[in-house]
Amino acid sequence: MDAFDDIWVYLAASPLFGLVLTLVVFQAVYSLYSRAHYNPMLNPVAMSVLVIITVLWLSGMSYEHYFEGAQFIHFLLGPATVALAIPLYQHWATLRSLWIPILFATSIGLIAAGLSAFWIAQWLGASMETLLSLVPKSVTAPVAMGIAEKNGGIATLTAAFVVITGVLGAMLGPWVFKLMKLKDDRVAGIAMGVTAHGLGTAKSFQISVQMGAFSGLAMALSAFIAAIILPWLMASL
Repeated sequence: MDAFDDIWVYLAASPLFGLVLTLVVFQAVYSLYSRAHYNPMLNPVAMSVLVIITVLWLSGMSYEHYFEGAQFIHFLLGPATVALAIPLYQHWATLRSLWIPILFATSIGLIAAGLSAFWIAQWLGASMETLLSLVPKSVTAPVAMGIAEKNGGIATLTAAFVVITGVLGAMLGPWVFKLMKLKDDRVAGIAMGVTAHGLGTAKSFQISVQMGAFSGLAMALSAFIAAIILPWLMASL
């Protein structure tokens, strides 16, 4: 027991605690997720977030100290996004033949996601800062936070909305496609990429490589289009 206490004291004082905690928790949760046959209700990202928040709360550790170690995983977000170019290249012929409808669907989906969130939250009485923080919720986190911060929103609040949107999209997307009897992985991939960005793309790759490729394309296009359209949209709102 004393040996365990010594290890805990050492890890808690080390920046590597955040890294070790994140890796261990995600591996444990993902193992549970796979044993449950990838049940959307056990989404590993959502479950990991809940477990890590609980550990930090019980231990009294600040988020800043946790992130000193977790930032090493955060750094990998960039390379992971760039790696999406591989499946995109593998399906380049198909993507090139459908670029006009993909561009149109991505633009409409992005605008519809932002406006619907804005109007629903406005109806519920949210403040203007909260409303503007909601608009870019369907865009990948780094881009969404930048858009919100420069256009009247709160970047940290937007980051939370982005995670919640991605988790819900990854959980509910496959069920919605099944309910709609949608069997075209290209269409499903575009829908997942526009609405659930990175988490939706990760879920899409679990279903099929083609769905993941189109989801990655939609996610990348959404980030580009959002940087152009959403600032104007938020100003008009």
